[in-house]
Formats: sequence, structure tokens, C-alpha cells
Amino acid sequence: QVQLVESGGGLVQAGGSLRLSCAASGRTFSSYAMGWFRQAPGKEREFVAAINWLGSPSYADSVKGRFTISRDNAKNSVYLQMNSLEPEDTAVYYCAAGRMGTMKERYDYWGQGTQVTVSS
Repeated sequence: QVQLVESGGGLVQAGGSLRLSCAASGRTFSSYAMGWFRQAPGKEREFVAAINWLGSPSYADSVKGRFTISRDNAKNSVYLQMNSLEPEDTAVYYCAAGRMGTMKERYDYWGQGTQVTVSS
């Protein structure tokens, strides 16, 4: 069992930056791939980024070059550095643990989400 708690969301102007954090419980954190997904009002939850246990990342095309995912297995944490934010990035961001991939069905554990709002 893995419990995930996100933090770091907030309100930022377009062009600004935010860093999301996700703290995980459980001693098997390093064995999971970790992902970030987001869901805007009225839209499906979509893949943002993922990182496998070796630290190899994967990104959605919409965030490539702007967002960076990283993990610290010693701290049971995963991070999402978001730069050059756009109003279209506004959503609730979720941390997830599971198998590496872009589909939400591959992830078994989810956090409660953190709101990111980007004003124009």
C-alpha cells in the first residue's frame, strides 16, 4: 500500500513557475514508476509526466521543454518543476504510483490532487 500527498499548487501568472511535490509512504517507493496527471474542469484526466525507478522520464508533448519530473528515492518523493506556465496548464494535478506509462489505468495509487491556476 502506498499513500501519496501532493503539495505546491497555487495561483501563478502566465510565464511563471511552480514546483509540485509528492510525498509517498511505504518502503517500496523506489520500485514504483511515478506519474503526474492533471484534470481540468469538464475534461478527462490526462498524462503529464512519468519517471521510472531508474529516473528515466517521459513527458506529454504539451509540456515537453517546460516541465521537469524528478524523484528522490531516499526521501520517498517525486517532483514536478513547471516553468513557462500557460493558462491552459490550469488543472488539478495528481501524483500517481504504479507501472510506467501514459495511461492512468497503469497506476494503482493516487494522491488527492493539488490545484494549479495560471492567470493570463
